[in-house]
Amino acid sequence: MTRYRQSPQLPMWLQDSRPDTRSAEYAANEFGLAGLEEEQRPTNVDVKSYTQPFLSFITQNPTVFHAVDAIATRLQSNGFIKLSSREAWADKINKGGKYFVERNGSSIIAFVVGSDYKPGNGAAVIAAHVDALTTKVKPIPTKPTRAGYVQLGIAPYAGALNKTWWDRDLGIGGKVLVKDSKTGKIESKLVKLDWPIARIPTLAPHFGAPASDPNPNPETQMVPIIGLDNSDLAGKTTEDIPATSRLGGIGAFTSTQPERLVGAIAGEMNISDYSSIINWELEVFDTQPAQLGGLDKEFIFAPRIDDKL
Repeated sequence: MTRYRQSPQLPMWLQDSRPDTRSAEYAANEFGLAGLEEEQRPTNVDVKSYTQPFLSFITQNPTVFHAVDAIATRLQSNGFIKLSSREAWADKINKGGKYFVERNGSSIIAFVVGSDYKPGNGAAVIAAHVDALTTKVKPIPTKPTRAGYVQLGIAPYAGALNKTWWDRDLGIGGKVLVKDSKTGKIESKLVKLDWPIARIPTLAPHFGAPASDPNPNPETQMVPIIGLDNSDLAGKTTEDIPATSRLGGIGAFTSTQPERLVGAIAGEMNISDYSSIINWELEVFDTQPAQLGGLDKEFIFAPRIDDKL
């Protein structure tokens, strides 16, 4: 949650030393308007229109890969030229130029060369992280079906997978490596299953001790369920599936993944040959959209907000 208008009331003894965030002077300094003439400063701000671009960015880009791709698209639309880290830049960078480079689809660096730049001059750097506290799908996430529920193996990233993840509608998305059958070239593509696919369920309080465990085991008690499958009730396991019938064939990456997840991702990407999926890196994310909240809509309620504002 982020506050973008004013702070809660402070104790009286602090109020005298605290700047008035509602004053015109504070707003002018805070938002870089101090140098503008009075008639040039905006007088009325449409909160919904002002915040909508950011809310849309958060909702539409739930993984680090989507966020980096969206930033790269915006840079290119503003005249930035994409550089390759595999090539020398000596003959590509010019004074007054604007450039950016990506690494792994999960980090991005943009820079501008001053029109009067001379070798030896200094550089100004602003840095921030674009990833977020989340959970990632394990490299081999297939887990035994329990009591008819299909489970998905996930791992915490940056300290996530705590109790705030319980009972949330979770989607899955990320980066997929796909091999072109004609050229043999491997291309990185994005996928986003943004409807509620997974959920880490909890027990109702009246179930007693099992529902109030203060230290649940994330490997066994915080596992998301992604579907129904009664095969375990008949005594069958994934080991009972013949190797030749596994998705993609023997040795294929998809043969190590949950079949229905492979089917959902392949369907979303219009891929008919499962063996063309070489690998993927997927995140589990909260599907709740970013939105305004509070009585006067003075708050931004959003997931993954850290360092993206």
